[in-house]
Amino acid sequence: MSHQRHVVEAAGVPAPIGPYSHGIVAGGLLFCSGQLGLDPATGELVDGGAAEQATACLRNLAEVCRAAGSQLEDAVRLTVYLADLAGDAPAVNDVYASFFSEVATELPARAAVGVAALPLGARVEIDAVVALPG
Repeated sequence: MSHQRHVVEAAGVPAPIGPYSHGIVAGGLLFCSGQLGLDPATGELVDGGAAEQATACLRNLAEVCRAAGSQLEDAVRLTVYLADLAGDAPAVNDVYASFFSEVATELPARAAVGVAALPLGARVEIDAVVALPG
């Protein structure tokens, strides 16, 4: 059995900060690596709090989706990692809902996980599994 997979690198997204790709396409799905709230122009965390970082995370994920020929609205599952689950979840939920407002009746599956720390001192990281067209 032949396994087909290919790497997705998105030009409009900060370079990975470790040994991984922006995403991998396999089996009709796009597996997106976790995105931090990094500004693509500077590679630094965006100013503000968890809401601003979540916005940047989702924008970066949307760019990875575009590079693979899909869109974030086709996500089947996202995982949200929060350094302060209790304190930041409400703001992150508001941002998350705004990104998926057009598909509100068909929201992707999701998990939210509280973590002790995230890379670069980030407050939010989000990854996704996205269905590809066709």
